[in-house]
Amino acid sequence: MRDEQLDAQAAAGRRGRRRRRRRGQNRRGLYLLPHLITTANLSFGFFAIVQSFAGRHDLAALGIVLAAVADGIDGRVARLAGSSSRFGVEYDSIADTVSFGVAPAMLAFAAGNLHVLGRPGWVMAFTFTVCAALRLARFNVSPGRYKGRFEGMPSPAAACMVAATQWFVSFLRENGIGVSVPEWAVACGVVALGLLMVSPIPYRSGKELDLRHSFGTLVLVVIALLLVVQEPSVTLFALGVAYVFSGPVDWLWRRYTGAHLEEIPRDPVLESEPKLRG
Repeated sequence: MRDEQLDAQAAAGRRGRRRRRRRGQNRRGLYLLPHLITTANLSFGFFAIVQSFAGRHDLAALGIVLAAVADGIDGRVARLAGSSSRFGVEYDSIADTVSFGVAPAMLAFAAGNLHVLGRPGWVMAFTFTVCAALRLARFNVSPGRYKGRFEGMPSPAAACMVAATQWFVSFLRENGIGVSVPEWAVACGVVALGLLMVSPIPYRSGKELDLRHSFGTLVLVVIALLLVVQEPSVTLFALGVAYVFSGPVDWLWRRYTGAHLEEIPRDPVLESEPKLRG
């Protein structure tokens, strides 16, 4: 009888060890998943750069948009898996610099023929890259001053604006509308987007959308998705333009009316700590 009890205890111990190993493997898998999504973000950015060099500008724009989708997923997955870490923050920032700093600048430089401007052309394209890098570095140490707002235009939104513009111009040309955008206009547009990224102008955060308790917001999101499915080139360009101008217009309106945004309480201890991925 005693031997049977010992055998049962040993078997239970083995089963417990197997369960702990499986849980550990699951935790490791969940820890790696956000990093794999960030790697996908980086790969899409690299893909966009290669396609820009090859002259396939619409494919380059697709790579930037897919990188933005991956960037929007990795932080949420990290929080759900409880695997946020400083390594994830740094890796995410490096990937974002490539996908939303270098890739859009290369697309604008190649598709906008900025090489004909000589040195000013590549300097103005580089301005977008350096502004995106500065914007990402600032976000890592200070997400923003106001509740529900980004400080400056988010780099994925600026990058997607470049991609959406490329798709919109291609759409017009495919439909027999001859469009010739001057090189200086492309260069100035890229610089303007870069300056908006490093500006203190607050931009609305999509994370604050309440789809569970606001029926009107849900309806608007569904309509926007249907329009994107119907004609993505036109819809994404229109949404991008609206978002780009929403920050300055809202800022000017508040200055005119004297309205104020709700500020986030500052915690000196938290500000000295590195921000987790999100």
